[in-house]
Amino acid sequence: MKEIDFENIRPYNEEDAQQAIQRVIKQHEFHSILSFVFGEDKVEDMTARAAGSKTITEFQRNFMRPLVWEIVKNTAENLSVSGFNTLRPEIPHILIGNHRDITLDSSILATLLQDYNILMAITWGDNLMVSPFVTDLGKINRTITVFRGGSKREILLNSKRLSTYIRKLITEENLSVWIAQRKGRSKNGDDRTDPGVLKMLSLSGKGHLSEKIKSLNIRPVCVSYEWEPCDIQKVKELYVSSKKNYVKSKDEDLQSILGGVVGQKGRVHYAIGKTMNEEMESLSPDMRNNERLQRLAGMIDVEIFKNYRLWTNNFLAWDRLNHSNRFSAQYGSDTEQVFDKHIAKMLKKLESLHGNEEEIIRLFLSLYAQPLQNKLSHDLPVSTPM
Repeated sequence: MKEIDFENIRPYNEEDAQQAIQRVIKQHEFHSILSFVFGEDKVEDMTARAAGSKTITEFQRNFMRPLVWEIVKNTAENLSVSGFNTLRPEIPHILIGNHRDITLDSSILATLLQDYNILMAITWGDNLMVSPFVTDLGKINRTITVFRGGSKREILLNSKRLSTYIRKLITEENLSVWIAQRKGRSKNGDDRTDPGVLKMLSLSGKGHLSEKIKSLNIRPVCVSYEWEPCDIQKVKELYVSSKKNYVKSKDEDLQSILGGVVGQKGRVHYAIGKTMNEEMESLSPDMRNNERLQRLAGMIDVEIFKNYRLWTNNFLAWDRLNHSNRFSAQYGSDTEQVFDKHIAKMLKKLESLHGNEEEIIRLFLSLYAQPLQNKLSHDLPVSTPM
């Protein structure tokens, strides 16, 4: 494919970014975000940091990095990592991640990777380009636009284009790429990889399926939030969907973006898993390609389940959901009090649904119990919460 084919999906180049930065700093959304995150007294300094950035990497280091860390400081109790020391700047990866928050999953990861001299592009659905400001800010930060709609032919052409562009970044530009393990966020806490994502990645490249996949150096990355910043919205969507067709409101994606930024997260952990090349090699060459992709998706799932950091509320939710005290040693009355306050807050916010409280609470418990259940179902070690 010629480079022109990537025009609608590529991030901004350096020239584009310079123009976009000047547009961004003039938008009222920009000043509102800075005022909210840093306070009015730091708006001028942060604006100067953004305006003075001469390259995309400078913009990320001078402006995005302090912005992301300030958000983390204001909304998270602690941020820990594991597996990052196994990464090498000279070996780019497809970082396929569990997807819990629209923007923060990848934004925090990109910021963490700066400490390891690793640059990363981010795939982002076209539905998230909710305004010129968000589009500009995303494309300055190396977002790749994923077009999901259209006819079967358009979907196939868009998938081939996306696959080819991602491969180009990996193999020619030494740029890692984050991609969600499936379309949309996990709303029920069950992190499952869609084989269709892997099939899209296999639409480009040469050789057998295993060779095309291995050349992308797929590594699962898992984020574990103690408190999901949009958990109440997720429960609402699941509950309404169980009764009728759920239709998003006009600004719902924007509200989810903002909710992720301002929502309290408690403790947060990021874990980089192992490269999946050995797993791909272990599959029988006699398998059909679709079966191979399904098996690989399952192996990615297990790596994410294994690396998920459990918190006290995961154990409590599992016990309540299963009417059990199996894991009662893992939490105390303080955990129960915080948990019950969160449930009461959720029920208050969702009272306009006039729904069945028992069902709503069950969905909430399932959201937090599922990561533990996934470990149990796959006979994976269940560690004591940190």
